[in-house]
Amino acid sequence: MELEHMEFEVEKMTGDGDAQKLARAIGAVDPDAKVDVDVNARTVKVDSWMMAEEFLVAFEDAGYTAKISKG
Repeated sequence: MELEHMEFEVEKMTGDGDAQKLARAIGAVDPDAKVDVDVNARTVKVDSWMMAEEFLVAFEDAGYTAKISKG
């Protein structure tokens, strides 16, 4: 199965603590996902075989509002 490249815009992301929390939330959904968090741009890029909507739920559960900007 081919990996999907997704990008999310995440509100209220301010520092490395947020980046780590978001990376853990994504890892809980897909431990094999490749994650790139850019705090300054407030974006999270994910390469995974799972659907983007599943990660939106993970962001919400972690206390963040996110939307799909690509994928």
